[in-house]
Amino acid sequence: MKKILLTVVLGVAAGAGAQTAIQPAQQGQPVASPTSSVNPATGSVNPSTGSVNPPTGSVNPPTGQAAQSTPASQSAPAAAPVIKDPAEYNAYVAAVGQNDPNAKISGLEAFLTQYPNSVMKNQAMEILMSTYQQAGNTKKTMETANKLVAADSCQVRALTLLAYFDRVLAQGGDPNAAQLLNDGKKNGQQGLDCLPKWNKPDGTSDADFQKTKDQMTGIFNAAIGISCLQNKDYPCAVKSLKITVDANPQDFSVVYPLALAYLGQTPPDYQNGIWYASRAAAVAPPAAQPQIEKYARSQYVKFHAGDDGWTDVLAAAKANGTQVPIKPAPSPAEQAHKMVQDTTPDKMDFATWEFVLSNGAQEDQDTVWNAIKGKALQMQGTIISTSPTEFMIGGSEDDITAKKADITLQFEEKVPVKMIPKDGASFDFKGVPASYTPNPFMMVMEKGVILLAKPAAKPPVHHKPAAQ
Repeated sequence: MKKILLTVVLGVAAGAGAQTAIQPAQQGQPVASPTSSVNPATGSVNPSTGSVNPPTGSVNPPTGQAAQSTPASQSAPAAAPVIKDPAEYNAYVAAVGQNDPNAKISGLEAFLTQYPNSVMKNQAMEILMSTYQQAGNTKKTMETANKLVAADSCQVRALTLLAYFDRVLAQGGDPNAAQLLNDGKKNGQQGLDCLPKWNKPDGTSDADFQKTKDQMTGIFNAAIGISCLQNKDYPCAVKSLKITVDANPQDFSVVYPLALAYLGQTPPDYQNGIWYASRAAAVAPPAAQPQIEKYARSQYVKFHAGDDGWTDVLAAAKANGTQVPIKPAPSPAEQAHKMVQDTTPDKMDFATWEFVLSNGAQEDQDTVWNAIKGKALQMQGTIISTSPTEFMIGGSEDDITAKKADITLQFEEKVPVKMIPKDGASFDFKGVPASYTPNPFMMVMEKGVILLAKPAAKPPVHHKPAAQ
């Protein structure tokens, strides 16, 4: 798949808890349990800056201040961590208590450097990850998220951010897109595997927790689906992207790839592919809409063999209505039947006879054949090959172009060598249809006669008038 270089519009949510002041326990005091929420955001990636601020406007990717949380891989809450060193305790509290993001980043980085083995190390890194994200520093956000995953393989908030940024940066045209997509698929699958083990943070309602998990599921599947599409694993791409699109029907960055995944299959799934291509045209950035709509229409015409009904499909897609079934192109037998209905055999050309006799139902074949069998016909064709008693002739334009014979013209007597035309020559002849085979098509015509072109009339001789 070609990289999607258009502005990518995303509907996403990734984990970062709304944080109140978090203070570790000192000298045996328990650590307060934080609340957790997920903030959805829309936006696109500007890979040149490493931040999520596209030319069209500022964008907030999944944001929020990281909350101290129970490690996602644990099946039951762990004992509250305790900081016994007053200096370490004060450094941590001072860092997380900063309101200015840059000051908080400096404080947390200093704390992690000074106390690399602190019991609050993971909690500090989670807050640092979210603060980098809040500050718009994508690179540092991802670096910190990777450190968190290295420390806890089921740190779902970090996996969510990694899967999100891996995909968005890749779709935005990052030069390292291939590696980002591979990483995104790995992080997405790891996130899906870890979600069932993730404990609901204290103070979070069941409804909010399920909403958060659903949003994360969409982010993880989007990363997997885009990677599969890039690798032309279309069934995988359809499976993962459909989950994301069902949850985010307005998100062009996944709707359009889903259309490509359906249409990339063998054979293409035109019903779903055309529908989601039409939906993509409806939700695409304004500058891209004409191009996406043109592509969707071309696929419709290819499948339906005409553009009748296209405006109804597009209108339903733009309204985000129920998917509209698309009638496929008429079958060859249906086309042949219509030819017989619309035109009598004596008015058809040879190519139409050939199409009906090759593809039509037996009744339609009989209608044409009974009208021409045994009757002397004058025709023009192209010589494919010859012998003294039999010429192989191309009669239809398609077969002439392919240098393929579809008529066998048989003579009752040998044709003089001087009268045999050269291969590739245009040839006028007369013959009587005697038999045919439908596939590959060949009509045998007997009693062949070479029709010689009449010599052009000589121009009249004008004599100069006699002198008076």
